[in-house]
Amino acid sequence: MQLTHADVTTAAERIAGHTRSVVLARADTETVPVAGDVWLALEHMQHTGSFKARGAANFVLAHQARGRLPRVGITLASGGNAGVAGAWAARLVGSSATVFLPDATPAVKLARLRTHGAQVLCGNGGYAEAAAECERFAAVSGALRSHAYDDPYIAAGAGTLLEEIVAQLPDLDTVLVAVGGGGLLAGITVSANHHGVRVVAVEPENCRAFNAALAAGAPVDVDIDSVAADSLGARRVTPIALSAAAAGDVQSVLVTDEQIASARQTLWDTRRLAVEHGAATALAALLSGVYVPSPGETVAVVVCGANTDPADLVAR
Repeated sequence: MQLTHADVTTAAERIAGHTRSVVLARADTETVPVAGDVWLALEHMQHTGSFKARGAANFVLAHQARGRLPRVGITLASGGNAGVAGAWAARLVGSSATVFLPDATPAVKLARLRTHGAQVLCGNGGYAEAAAECERFAAVSGALRSHAYDDPYIAAGAGTLLEEIVAQLPDLDTVLVAVGGGGLLAGITVSANHHGVRVVAVEPENCRAFNAALAAGAPVDVDIDSVAADSLGARRVTPIALSAAAAGDVQSVLVTDEQIASARQTLWDTRRLAVEHGAATALAALLSGVYVPSPGETVAVVVCGANTDPADLVAR
């Protein structure tokens, strides 16, 4: 499916008043010692602790408006953040969510799911197994099947983030964004294409679904092995992201787990921001030199999620 900028602006109108506007903070040289004018888009402060709230709200509100939200509620498979957002969004409209999780879902995300009233079920394996169980549940129960990233409403809602960034930084040249399954990338890229903004898609070396799809010319399955796998560990990128990337200026880069962990620690050391490894992945591209801005280039780095256990952050 082709996602359009009109889909993103419609999503922005639909979720207005339900989600929080993104906060931008200029990154000083203590945090990001590179050329260019760098801003941190603090989307980890969004409802549910991640950008996922945008797409989830757009999904449930759109289906409710069309009379397609069943009494039994919604269901989805998730590594954590999408499930938390889905449960939160379902409660916005007086509905409920049943979430299927991989076995390796972090305890902090499991706890947040239960806080938002979700029915939580185990997928008996990885994300693929959780997704299969979710499909079976939807078929039997009649619940509305949502998806963590491969859905036009989810992607369009995610794209509202860049609309808000550009409204605050009209001279924005480049946005750096971490990529898992590609829902955030798809929405941001459609908005970026409209505004003439370059997109740098950042992935862990061993969670490279988008990078591999670019090389193959189509979505392909990849192996998953990264410290950021709980949020960026999709085996296959959504075709919506590839379609959006083909229409714009998108650069794919890879970072190591060590670089991700270092960027996460830097956000804690210099800003006291406790974020997920996935949320530090975009910044890792700047701090490692994988992406080097030009002098005078205005750059936004999306800090996308904070559902993490900060116990492994070193106090300094």
